[in-house]
Parts: sequence; structure tokens; C-alpha cells
Amino acid sequence: MRILALIPFVMLPATAIAMCPTPPDHSAALEELLADTQAAKTEAEAQQYSIQMWQYWADAPDEQSQEILDRGMRRRSSYDFLGALQDFDTLVDYCPDYAEGYNQRAFVHFLRQDYDAALVDLDKALEITPNHVAALSGRALSLVGLDRLDEARTTLQEALALNPWLPERGLLLPGAPLALDGVDL
Repeated sequence: MRILALIPFVMLPATAIAMCPTPPDHSAALEELLADTQAAKTEAEAQQYSIQMWQYWADAPDEQSQEILDRGMRRRSSYDFLGALQDFDTLVDYCPDYAEGYNQRAFVHFLRQDYDAALVDLDKALEITPNHVAALSGRALSLVGLDRLDEARTTLQEALALNPWLPERGLLLPGAPLALDGVDL
């Protein structure tokens, strides 16, 4: 595998691209962090658990995929959305069983207000990792963008059942886009 790390990814032959290892299984650690988040007494405490969740979600299957993920995230952070999309396209092609590739590509689609494309990727990320709280909240926000408010509310409630401290919880407050008129939450 060391030889592959020396070759730029875009120059790899198709047979090498099919060699992405199985993504690391962090499900037990993530379940524990979700339980800790649900039991958290303060938002600051819950935030610490969320940071730890991100460390697991962003743990790519191998060095090559980690490099692609990190580069795509840097590009997204610098508003190079097309470059980020290219990286995340490469990542999901290389590692189709790695949920975070889809989640990150969905985030770029969301930022570009392409909510339909974001939903496709979020649904795939959630198929792979059903308790991916960030993908669930991203799905809720994308549904809001499409004015599919009932679905958005349901999805956000699923996310909040996993992490009641999500900032998006404010969308359910009275007067907010997902509030149920006359219903106390």
C-alpha cells in the first residue's frame, strides 16, 4: 500500500481504485458517545461529545481516502465548492461504503442550495450509518430548503432523539419554521 500513497490518486488505474478497505467500525464508540450526549447536563458538555463523534466519522478507511477527505474539507472551507465536489466524488467512487464521503458531498450540495442532490447523498450516508446525527440534521435542513416541512420536522426529531443538544433544535421553537402551532414540545 505504500506504493499507492506515492502515486497521485487521479493517476491510479481503475483496478487500484477498487481497493478501498472496509471503513473502520466505530459503531460501539459512537453509540457510547450518543448515550453520553443524551445524558449531558449542559450544551458545552454535549459539544465535547459531538467533537469526538466527528473524529470517528472523519476517520477514513486508509491514508489515500483520508487525504482526499481532508483536501475536500479544506476546499469546502475556502469556498472552492467545485474542487470540493471533485474530491468528494473521487472519495465516494473510491470508498463507496464510507458514509462520511457522502455526508461531506451533501454538505457542499447544501451550501450550493442543491437540496435534492444533498438529500440523495444524505440518504446514502444514513443507509451506511443510520445514527449519523450530522447527516440526519443535514437531511432536516435540506428538507426545509425544499419546503418539505413535515418531513423536515420528523427527521429533526429523529436527530434530536440521538442528540438533544443540536443547534437545529431551535427550528422547533414557537414561531420557528418547524414549530407545530399550538403544540408544546
